[in-house]
Amino acid sequence: MSELTLKYRVIAALASVASPATETVSTARARAMMRKPGPAFLMGRRPKLRAVHDEALAGVKVRRYVPEGVKPGVLLYFHGGGWVIGDVESHDVPASLLAAATQREVLSLDYRLAPEHRYPAALDDCLAVTRALAGQRVVVAGDSAGGGLAASVANACKGALVAQVLLYPVTDCAAETPSYEAYATGHLLSRETMRYFRREYVPDDARRREPGCSPLRATSLSGAAPAYVVTAGCDVLRDEGRAYAKKLVADGVDTCADEVPGVLHGFFNLQGLREGQAVLERVVQWLAPRW
Repeated sequence: MSELTLKYRVIAALASVASPATETVSTARARAMMRKPGPAFLMGRRPKLRAVHDEALAGVKVRRYVPEGVKPGVLLYFHGGGWVIGDVESHDVPASLLAAATQREVLSLDYRLAPEHRYPAALDDCLAVTRALAGQRVVVAGDSAGGGLAASVANACKGALVAQVLLYPVTDCAAETPSYEAYATGHLLSRETMRYFRREYVPDDARRREPGCSPLRATSLSGAAPAYVVTAGCDVLRDEGRAYAKKLVADGVDTCADEVPGVLHGFFNLQGLREGQAVLERVVQWLAPRW
């Protein structure tokens, strides 16, 4: 069992005191808590960009980040939050930093959320925007639930994407791995919170086995875009992320598996800390020759 570093133990302890568990409060309050900006020394800051504006594409709300010296190509970013919380505001900093670092436009999607819009609404929105960009050089990326959405989109759009970047993704909604037990509590994202998210997103147990909901259960991933899969060492989702990277490799997909020891779920959003910054740098370096 991987142990948290002292820095991330402190973060986990402070979070447990400052924020009630998502499943114990109203959906509206949980969304407001997720949207509330954290301190810049943890979260980082939005860099200077040429333009940032909200619009609609394929009937889906998106936020477009246009960097200085923009190059051809688009990165679609699917935010995390268990399909229930999270939006373009909660993920504004990492999306904007991806735009600046890659020098590509980033479109961050405000896909529909559960319980108002259950599976497959979020996936349908992500697919609609991806397909609206047909003919462009597109990378899909996402964290947590958004990482699972990115994986599902990459499987549905084989041959149409440049790459997929999966940050501690949800890849199996129909089972729990040993990391669910190892990091059940005290590690920011708890086992009970993930169970709550699954109930709200896809209450029908049978549908949780569909590849669109659980990409790890796809018959084959062969032909999917090259993948960069990040896992956090102390995370309930760690083992399914590992399993997904192994399945990608077994199915012949060009894959880089990058596990960061001693960190919590969600660490990529902490762009004020070196671990999140370092992963951003590695992702950009990996994407460069493929784009």
